[in-house]
Amino acid sequence: MQGLVTRPGTAHSTRVAEVPVARAGAGQLLLRVLEVGVCGTDREISEGVFGVPPDGDAELVLGHELLGVVDRDGHGFSRGDLVTATVRRSCAHCRACEEGSPDSCLTGDYSERGITRLDGFARELVAEDAAQLIPIPRSLGRFGVLAEPTSICERAIRHARAIGGREPWQLERALVIGAGAIGMLSTYLLRLAGVDVWTAGLESRVDLVTACGARYISTKDVPLDTLREDVGGFDLVIAAVPDAQVMAESLGLLRRSGVACLLGIDGRNQTVSIDGPVLGVDAILENRVLFGSVNAHRQDWLAGVEALDRAHERWPDALETFVGLRVPLDRFAEAFVYRGGKATLVL
Repeated sequence: MQGLVTRPGTAHSTRVAEVPVARAGAGQLLLRVLEVGVCGTDREISEGVFGVPPDGDAELVLGHELLGVVDRDGHGFSRGDLVTATVRRSCAHCRACEEGSPDSCLTGDYSERGITRLDGFARELVAEDAAQLIPIPRSLGRFGVLAEPTSICERAIRHARAIGGREPWQLERALVIGAGAIGMLSTYLLRLAGVDVWTAGLESRVDLVTACGARYISTKDVPLDTLREDVGGFDLVIAAVPDAQVMAESLGLLRRSGVACLLGIDGRNQTVSIDGPVLGVDAILENRVLFGSVNAHRQDWLAGVEALDRAHERWPDALETFVGLRVPLDRFAEAFVYRGGKATLVL
């Protein structure tokens, strides 16, 4: 059986190799992997800057964005059912994990499929705990491979609503910074909810943005602080870019009681700046909030899949363009360098 393996901490060690045959144990189902999405986390692990192999192993099987099919009946699933699976698993010794919220683990001792201490899904067959599976409706089909990044966006928006709802507040106007997969999926989730959305990016994703009724802003042509002045600020800003400076500046793009959510990762050793009055005056007098979000609760997976299905029904042609590259496992290098939208590995 072949899988995509890497040696965490060693750049350029990623390769297709033989992996042990998967066998379903107690409480598990055997899945045939159809497709695995590729994201920045996979690229970072492959470049040797991230990732932790399973205990006792030197290598890690990559892949955390799964679309699979159940191989045989069991645990409430039928052979042929389309499924995805959660990524983060409980540390088993903190309050958050004990209450079913490993996305908010308080110890950092969690495990993550294809990332931290658990092998991933980029292999022909995988055995998975049935309790971690998320059904994918047949109507969604291959677009179920977008379930994992959609769950990330769903959690972020849910938390933003919870924070904003601490006081009288209404989410009417949002800015999404970044036109990659997370930015685009956030845009579509917000448009499904009837929010007015501006999506800013460097890439030309105009057609995909405007197809759902959002407005595209090129950050090459329009500075974000100018956009804020033009529209009067935003109730929600989602910074889906790997740029800590942009993240810091998102606080200044809000209007009163606005909420900014950080969904990018930028681990560079650097100093970022923010205008003093934005932090020392505006954030206080206007009740602004800046927070980060990562991973997703099971409820976000379920809500995300349902939202994807509705988006597919409402904007079928647009959703077709979300995945710009599908290649077999042995062409993983092409998927890792692709920047024209979402890339996936087909098994």
